[in-house]
Amino acid sequence: MAVQYSGVRESKEGRVNDFGGSSAEAQEKFAGKCLKRADRTFSQGLQCQQINSMACLMSLEDSVFISHSPQGCVGCTIMAVDMYRVGQAHRGVKEIKNPRIIVTNLDQKSVVFGGEQKLRESVQKAVERYNPKMIFVYSSCASGIIGDDIDTICATLEDEHPGSTIIPIHCEGFKSKICASGFDAAFIAINKYILKKEKKPTVPNLVNLFAPTTVSYADQKEMERMLSLIGAEVNYIPFYSSLEKIKRIPQAVASTSICKVFADEFMKTLEEDYGIPYSHTVMPIGIRNTDKWYRGIAKVIGKEKEVEEIIAREHERIEPLVAKIRARLEGKRVFICGGTGRSFAAAALIDDFGMKLVGLETPTYDDDAQVDVEYLNGIHKDFVIDVANMQPFEQVNLVKKLKPDAFIGVPEWAAKLGIPTTHVLDGKRPTMGYDGLLYLGNKIADQLSNPGFNKKLAAHVKLPYRESWYEEDAFKYIVGE
Repeated sequence: MAVQYSGVRESKEGRVNDFGGSSAEAQEKFAGKCLKRADRTFSQGLQCQQINSMACLMSLEDSVFISHSPQGCVGCTIMAVDMYRVGQAHRGVKEIKNPRIIVTNLDQKSVVFGGEQKLRESVQKAVERYNPKMIFVYSSCASGIIGDDIDTICATLEDEHPGSTIIPIHCEGFKSKICASGFDAAFIAINKYILKKEKKPTVPNLVNLFAPTTVSYADQKEMERMLSLIGAEVNYIPFYSSLEKIKRIPQAVASTSICKVFADEFMKTLEEDYGIPYSHTVMPIGIRNTDKWYRGIAKVIGKEKEVEEIIAREHERIEPLVAKIRARLEGKRVFICGGTGRSFAAAALIDDFGMKLVGLETPTYDDDAQVDVEYLNGIHKDFVIDVANMQPFEQVNLVKKLKPDAFIGVPEWAAKLGIPTTHVLDGKRPTMGYDGLLYLGNKIADQLSNPGFNKKLAAHVKLPYRESWYEEDAFKYIVGE
């Protein structure tokens, strides 16, 4: 009998979240099962899984989101709120609204006497004010440590308010250092409290397309366009989704995800519980990865012949345009930082444009990352890998030493070093599929042609590190490997 997945990604063998060294060393050690979990004696912040749990659902219609936490725990939701507002504008919504977020505001008194009454009052207010179809209750480090029983509270209050489905999500930040565990916590709760393992009649050609908050509307339309060409009806979830769309999940003939890290564990669960096959491929950024993603889902739904004809037409259309971008970027040295899926996808992308990879930062390293590194090592002569959940002090050290011509990814720190930057977690503009490739390539080239803003920023901003740090080994604080 299969062991139920706990929602903590470290619980599965072969996932590493602390490493620094060369790509060749990483490949060799992982292949020999010698890449062991390490730790840092100094850590400069981590991305919390609670934020990922909240962000992946915050655009759901008719929902309220209750964070059973101190106020500070929802500070990072500002990015997801911004994406939600921008996404509404792109989708033609005239009256832009914010997600409905309530914080129970746990304080010192709550830690001593418990915060369950605050949670009950928050749920009552959510029902009175909004009468939502769904109420998501998120645990936090504080509520987890004091042991508040959010499951029983949610069950009791749902009996009192049968018009709302009340869903507890266990996403205490201390449970996992791999922030993607937050996605898993949210999906586990959806399966338990909404889908409930109930089988439904299959809808022909219906495909679940899982998408995180950082996917732009342009990317959504491109993915839907590509899937429609092979005859698929798309159930786009959970971003800008609804209770009705979530309930359709078990009716699909197949599942795929725009980001493999986002929904890979949930798609495995859907296969186990509902018999829905899935395509476990790559994030569709760049020609190679877009082809691979497209072929993956086409194979699952039996459209392999059709997809080859479509890919041939798409290549004929875009390759002359890619060649023009390549002429602008060839030979440029680049450092990449993003989520695990996007980092490796962007690394493959730069080969389309003849760029050279000198460094890559990713939050985790696992079997999928190994496949990508083996591919990248065949293209690029040894590059640096920093496996780090945040840790900007390491990134700044590396970027300062490597002196790349361009930085692709989350740009704040590199921009302050005066390096031309392009954001790869751009939820406002296209980055994926065949059309996203062209936009992203031109964007990188334009940034290299006009780096004035970053140069002026570097001249007026002082980073919080001593000059002596830049002379140190960037990975000196990683120990216990």
